[in-house]
Amino acid sequence: MPFVYHRTVHFADTDAAGVVFFANYLAICHEAYEEALAAAGIDLKTFFADTGVVVPIARSEADYLRPLTCGAKLRVTVVPEAIGEDSFALRCEIIRLGRPEKCAARVRTEHVCTSSQKRTRTPLPPALAAWVSAG
Repeated sequence: MPFVYHRTVHFADTDAAGVVFFANYLAICHEAYEEALAAAGIDLKTFFADTGVVVPIARSEADYLRPLTCGAKLRVTVVPEAIGEDSFALRCEIIRLGRPEKCAARVRTEHVCTSSQKRTRTPLPPALAAWVSAG
């Protein structure tokens, strides 16, 4: 089931043309990812600390479908998908709310669980694996 995150576009998200800077679409999706983890009971302070395992983004892709401007109300959906025992993907969709609602972007990131000491792949921690499999 998708996690839903609501957000307003801030002035700091925009560029000189007054639209959301392309990289900030990824930042908005990452905010939604963090909120999804927290809602699943995963302690973010521990998750993002170096506890011997890190989960960097190995790949990202985005389809930018329409511009977003300051003040726009958004609904971001996050759906995790298992790739393997040590990796997963997140599918995010950014919807501009209003009449009519419009999809502004579709973003997909791939994350790989890695041992921070050995720099080799390692299985997802149990709580993260459970969250991914529930998605």
